[in-house]
Amino acid sequence: MLVRDHMTKKVFTIRTDKMLVAVREIMHWAHVRHVPVVDPRGMLVGIISHRDLLHAAISSAADVSEVERTRHLWKVSIEPIMKKEIQTIGPDDSVQKAALLMRRSKIGCLPVVVDDKMVGIITEYDLLGIVEKLQVP
Repeated sequence: MLVRDHMTKKVFTIRTDKMLVAVREIMHWAHVRHVPVVDPRGMLVGIISHRDLLHAAISSAADVSEVERTRHLWKVSIEPIMKKEIQTIGPDDSVQKAALLMRRSKIGCLPVVVDDKMVGIITEYDLLGIVEKLQVP
């Protein structure tokens, strides 16, 4: 089984010059937990996970209104928050290799790249879909 057959091809990305509030809106609207970050040429330069967003946000346990949390996210740039060391995989690699890389690195997704250009993303959710379709004896 190849990554190309199970990856998500329509990936929501964001540019480095945006603020974290935009990441939160993409995650909420698109129901995703990972947003790849691209430079103006469309080259992959980082990734932000839902966990990264939560760490950067004002704690929901604090006595702070949702409006104040949103104001805070308008002030925080993506660049210092995004992970810059990114594991990637190719579309012709096996899903087993993807699962192994994700488990070893303790990450929830792998951007799929060809010649440094992102062509998709494979996530834990995609791998669970494969397991769900397996025939049980």
